[in-house]
Amino acid sequence: MSSLYARKALLPSGWATGVRFEISAGRIEAVEQEAEALTDESHAGIVIPGLCNAHSHAFQRALVGRTEQRSPQGQDNFWTWRVAMYRLARRIDSDMLNAIACRVYAEMLAAGYTSVAEFHYLHHAGHEAIVDAAKETGIRLTFIPILYERAGFDNAKPDDVQKLFIKSFDELVALCEQTRNTDSERIGVGVGIHSLRAVTEDSINRLSEFVMSENMPMHIHLAEQQSEVDECLSHYKARPARWLLDHCDVDTNWCLVHSTHLEPDEISAIARSGAVVCLCPSTEANLGDGTFSLQAFLAEGGQIAIGSDSHVTINPFEELRWLEYGQRLTTRSRNASVLKGAHTGHALFDRVLMGGASACGQESGRLEPGALADLVVLDENDPMFAGHDEDTMLDSLVFSGYRVPIERVMVHGEWRVASGRHVNDDSTRTAYWRALEQLR
Repeated sequence: MSSLYARKALLPSGWATGVRFEISAGRIEAVEQEAEALTDESHAGIVIPGLCNAHSHAFQRALVGRTEQRSPQGQDNFWTWRVAMYRLARRIDSDMLNAIACRVYAEMLAAGYTSVAEFHYLHHAGHEAIVDAAKETGIRLTFIPILYERAGFDNAKPDDVQKLFIKSFDELVALCEQTRNTDSERIGVGVGIHSLRAVTEDSINRLSEFVMSENMPMHIHLAEQQSEVDECLSHYKARPARWLLDHCDVDTNWCLVHSTHLEPDEISAIARSGAVVCLCPSTEANLGDGTFSLQAFLAEGGQIAIGSDSHVTINPFEELRWLEYGQRLTTRSRNASVLKGAHTGHALFDRVLMGGASACGQESGRLEPGALADLVVLDENDPMFAGHDEDTMLDSLVFSGYRVPIERVMVHGEWRVASGRHVNDDSTRTAYWRALEQLR
């Protein structure tokens, strides 16, 4: 048993002062408020829950900044970016993937993410590279192996790069079982469909039934691009979200990533289903995807999570800022993502805390007795918090727009970030440099 004393902590009931957390075997055993600090315990200024990064392609961190040149044709979009991504995917081996993932996960932890859902389709590089990276860095992982079968709705034959992503249904199920048996309390497993265009109807139905029987997370890229919507309409005579809702038992186990191009009736139906929509605002902006209809979805009671996806940004508070600013630009209004009277930063933080845990198949993430000891310690003396009180503290974190003052990060009762740096910062940095030099 160890204890952590926080002068201020964000509990399920709100901000509290003089909070002592008793921690044992990776969990919070007890929470005491209005306590006096003891000399033989660890002290902290501000403590908040760690957040889930509900959508990650770790390998794409190696592509950041390498696709920002206007093409001679002047037709840059998601599909031209995908050409560069495929070039990268072809060259990555297991050692490179491990080095990149270790660096990405170290950066996530230092930014305040304590868990991640890895949407993994680089099957040629092996799943061990991802699982080992999570173990080495200490991040809580939900491993999401992905089914990928074809090049498009009307193109059954995958191209040379897509062949690297292929696993049969039975192989995917076996991989889930293998990962489920990993000797680590921090490793969980789900399963996923890359997209409707990449998987046949029969396989989608089989995987949906498997998820129901196993009660595990199910992730899918949905309606990210308008061309995907148009092709789905041509092939299935239905829009992607409508087809999925009509053919699968979409429920609280499902995480629908992006969901950019939805009609009002689809928004309502997804909200009623209990599925989480994972939004990745920095990546969606970088790729020119479009803006999700957040106001309408939240008005229907919908759940959201956030993800760093291609890792052009690894900062949950910046993702929340992008999310709100996208809505402001779309609606030409301010504080567009919350109900009347609510503080935007605080309300969004609460939403993605709960939605991210649901998407990752994890517990609530709230700092309460019995919960996992995953938490973030902030520097209470940082100028970011000058003049702020409990009402506006999280607003300051989201909207200040500079480095978040994170001192320490704990996952499963163990400190993984100290003095603002991951405990393996030097080694992950060196290995990442070496991998990127090889790729260059």
